[in-house]
Amino acid sequence: MNDTTAMTAMTPMTFATFEADARGRGFDEVLVREWAPSTVIATHTHPFAAKAVVVAGEMWLTAHDSTRHLQPGDTFELAAGVPHDERYGAEGATYWVARRG
Repeated sequence: MNDTTAMTAMTPMTFATFEADARGRGFDEVLVREWAPSTVIATHTHPFAAKAVVVAGEMWLTAHDSTRHLQPGDTFELAAGVPHDERYGAEGATYWVARRG
């Protein structure tokens, strides 16, 4: 179980809690990302590391030749420079993301 999952098991997580935890772990930017229904983002990279938790909707994240179906409460992490693509469900998706980079 990762730290985010442990936190949500004990108490409902809020954005403020997520942000405080992320900043305490050295992340320098914390954002709410909202994606429109059925958005597809082709393979790309970012110059920052990211740690995120899905809070609404669903998405599919493909990295390292593996695809994960993510729903509310699921977390994901990506190192800087990792090629990945994203696909969002029929209702779109929202996730909170902490970035370090």
